[in-house]
Amino acid sequence: MPRRRQKRRREVHRVPRSEAALPEFDRSTVPEGLVTRRQLRDMQLSPGGNEGPVAILRCRLCANRPQWSCRHPTRGYLLRVDLALPKRVPTLAQEWALDRAMAARSTCPECRRRYHFCLPLRTQGRCDPCARGYEPSPDTYFASTAPVTHRLAA
Repeated sequence: MPRRRQKRRREVHRVPRSEAALPEFDRSTVPEGLVTRRQLRDMQLSPGGNEGPVAILRCRLCANRPQWSCRHPTRGYLLRVDLALPKRVPTLAQEWALDRAMAARSTCPECRRRYHFCLPLRTQGRCDPCARGYEPSPDTYFASTAPVTHRLAA
């Protein structure tokens, strides 16, 4: 009969909520003017002048433990909206550089087709149709026969 492995229990490092480094808020009690990074991104803002989080958004697991500080990796950090700045708009040269980088990742070196997705160039070295010998469907690559000059977003 095989021996059963004993599970190692992780030590729980609990800190009382009163001794936490930053104030903590549950999801329904966040004051006006504090948002997460994702909410800033949705508002077309960057953290800008924020020099770090000002509060912690507690995870759902800690809602049942109001006396303990949230230590889970799913907690969120709250930033101030009034210190946030508008997102920077990339220059045309930056967009050209990004387009060339994406073209290098999505163009097959054998058939010279530029696909709508990145190719497994490190492992296969070419696109799947070239590696397996079948014709790709036309909706998976750019149909232009001329060399692609740019696919800029702006």
